[in-house]
Amino acid sequence: MTTAEVSILVVDDDVDTCRNLYDILTDLGYRVDTAPDGPTALELARRNAYDVALLDYKMPGMDGLTLYREIKRLRAGTVVIVVTAYASGATAEEALGAGAWQILPKPVDFPKLLRLVEEAAGQPLVLLVDDDHDLCANLWDLLRDRGFRVCLAHDESEARTHLKDTPFRVVLIDMKLPAGDGTTVFRLVRQANPQARTIVITGYRAETDERVQQLLEEGADTVCYKPFDIPKLLTALNQLTHEEPNSQGTSGEGPR
Repeated sequence: MTTAEVSILVVDDDVDTCRNLYDILTDLGYRVDTAPDGPTALELARRNAYDVALLDYKMPGMDGLTLYREIKRLRAGTVVIVVTAYASGATAEEALGAGAWQILPKPVDFPKLLRLVEEAAGQPLVLLVDDDHDLCANLWDLLRDRGFRVCLAHDESEARTHLKDTPFRVVLIDMKLPAGDGTTVFRLVRQANPQARTIVITGYRAETDERVQQLLEEGADTVCYKPFDIPKLLTALNQLTHEEPNSQGTSGEGPR
């Protein structure tokens, strides 16, 4: 991903901080929006998918942690770096516990910040399409801990919206969805981003076997059955994020 393809949201009530970060990041080729407060930032996040968000912790009205939780709900694939002059142990623990990726103290160490932004933007982008909210939350935590950026969709309509906006590296597709099914989502992926790798997931092996085999023949890379064998799922994801697309999928436990 080139810097011109990376979008960054900077949120800070200090006008000079916003201006400095904007100037530095745009000079390096990043696409940058700034916001002076939480409500403005949320409105931007509703309209745009950001790769990285740099959030001040102490802001009037809505603090950075509250803002992060709202951004996570709207844009789970955005990697958040909390930038704060209050980088105490309690502050860091609370933010990291909520899912923020890094805490960076003020005054900002710009070389370190730029390294973190580059690293965050380079993390493989995964879309998980599943109507089980608890499963999605658990997999989000697991995959974020292992360096994946994870967007979530709980039905066909949400998947369609995400696929329109974002070039995912891997898409995990549950076969049984409300108001749609995995077959339709798989074909949406192939239309929107033919280079994306795909993992079909299901907890109804006998019921969905025929459709699963059909998708593998159409080019899905592999199938993983619930309850997941987590090491095998992680192996499949790691392989698929580092390989070129296959012309045909496989019905085995991992990609070819």
